[in-house]
Amino acid sequence: MLTSAVLILTGTALLNGCATETERVQRDKGYLLEWIGERPLMDNSHMTMTLGEDGRAYGNAGCNHWFAPYRLDGESITFGPVGSTRKLCAPAVMEQEHRFLDVLPKVQRWDISPVEQLQLWPSEGKPLRFWLEEG
Repeated sequence: MLTSAVLILTGTALLNGCATETERVQRDKGYLLEWIGERPLMDNSHMTMTLGEDGRAYGNAGCNHWFAPYRLDGESITFGPVGSTRKLCAPAVMEQEHRFLDVLPKVQRWDISPVEQLQLWPSEGKPLRFWLEEG
């Protein structure tokens, strides 16, 4: 009987651990982008993402504001067509913005890194890495 109770408690803890991991994607909270694949953002860049409760993602892509529908299902996350405003900035800022906006529709899953970063993984390559904004 004691063995059964231990097994039930262990199984419950494991299931709760999975549920807690899924809840760690914060909706209606801002995230700051730190890395796009293998490259960190340029100094003084500011790129953001918010995953709205209504299924719309949006933020700042460095020069322009961006927006897209998204779907979050367990460890899977996908983005629909990405739109943005059309301001023109310095070539290096625009190149970084294009890399970010090009990878978003390729994202397939998410996880939380050991240092508490939200990682969005495309079908190929390294993830987009975000910090949750303070406040």
